[in-house]
Amino acid sequence: MSAGAVLGWLVLAALVPGAAHLRAGWRRTGLVLISCYAAALLALLAFVLMNDIGTLAGSATQDSWLISITAGAVVLGLAWFALIVHSFVVLRPGRLAQSGQILTGTLAGLLAVVVVVPFGYAAQSVNTSRQAIDRIFQPTDDGEESPAAEPKPEDPWAGRQRVNILLLGGDADDNRVGVRTDSMNLASVDVKTGNTVLFSLPRNLEDVRFRPGTPMARRFPSGFDLPKDANGGSSDLLNSVWEYADAHPEIFGGKQHQGPKVLMDTIGYTLGLKVDWYALVNMWGFARLIDALGGITVTVEQDVVFGKYNEGLVKAGTRKLKGADAMWYARSRTYSDDYTRMRRQRCVLGAILGQADPGTVLTRFNQIALATKELIRTDIPRTWLRHLVPLALKVKDAQVTSVQFVPPLINTGYPDWEKIRDVATKAIRDSARVKQPVAASAPPTSSPSSSPSPKKSAKKPAKQTGDDPTKGITEGCGTSASAKG
Repeated sequence: MSAGAVLGWLVLAALVPGAAHLRAGWRRTGLVLISCYAAALLALLAFVLMNDIGTLAGSATQDSWLISITAGAVVLGLAWFALIVHSFVVLRPGRLAQSGQILTGTLAGLLAVVVVVPFGYAAQSVNTSRQAIDRIFQPTDDGEESPAAEPKPEDPWAGRQRVNILLLGGDADDNRVGVRTDSMNLASVDVKTGNTVLFSLPRNLEDVRFRPGTPMARRFPSGFDLPKDANGGSSDLLNSVWEYADAHPEIFGGKQHQGPKVLMDTIGYTLGLKVDWYALVNMWGFARLIDALGGITVTVEQDVVFGKYNEGLVKAGTRKLKGADAMWYARSRTYSDDYTRMRRQRCVLGAILGQADPGTVLTRFNQIALATKELIRTDIPRTWLRHLVPLALKVKDAQVTSVQFVPPLINTGYPDWEKIRDVATKAIRDSARVKQPVAASAPPTSSPSSSPSPKKSAKKPAKQTGDDPTKGITEGCGTSASAKG
């Protein structure tokens, strides 16, 4: 047998274990190896076909699965290494000339190392994923797990039609006192279809009302109202609720870190929904996630200026933005306002949702996992991940609409709370697309105590006129004429 033939059979053995053994006359061993390999492939194929991909992805977030996958990758890597070595031995390279022995031995050793690399990468990726999950899904600041009931395998949603998750963006940092939530979006997801409504609430919403009977409602019975700051600024806007609650534990009988719970309940009361969990995203950590995805393609409608001295610029046009530029595009208020910024944030979220395809996620998995574990703080229990991951995959291919409670729909200085709830109710009903009698179409997630709160004025809310405020998540993104070219 020539050196080329030895190497050819080695490569074939790496792809079909047992092939080299059959060629070398080790018939029984070769047939056993090929049979085991074929049976394993058929079992894997049957397992994948018999299980939903979303269910498999959700199960893969569980610690037992992650440990098993890591151990399996290590064992298979070592087995394939041993297979190449033994296949080389049974092919009897010693019958070759000395130069052939040196060549085949060197390349066989290299091949043995190469076949281990995919298994090593898989083990490393799974371990990185496990570390990220362990870091993100921890007990809350007060040491308690989320009060959500444990999911039941036969019906994890227990008859619920929607899940409501509050998505927050801020400059949170371990060394910073207080958290200001400059971006507040509530994602209401239909658990059957994945259809989602993204409600965007402005940071400067005034006269915030708290659910009756709560400590904050007793402190502020007529709405969130504080004296002006020394520089004339306001510290009683919606984006200050978390920070204020954290800074005043005496309101809650001395309990610390009540900010997340208070903000969740406040936004839920505002929209007439029950908020299940929250996820706080460090806005600049978000830039690292975008970089891990390889950037996002966005149509910038007009030049966006940023920086302390207006020295930065994101030019108009359709282009792939790196993380830092994408964040400045989403966050800058220079020559702009909060409402335009909210629209740009929605466009960035839509771009990520549309462009984070499975291929990109898989090929950049390690970078994404490393970026994510520094990015998110949440009260979602880890036990719910196996059900939320399949739901997230449904959202990827479902209808995602958005409602922004900004002027002219809502006057942020004098919010019409009844109108906010009416719009939210209609948006959810339209998203559900359930063909039922009108009497049965009210959103099931409405809180029983979500009665209209008192307003500054007794004036009845004006009838909604104009277009439906519910839009596609990317509707209006990149439509300016200045963005062409």
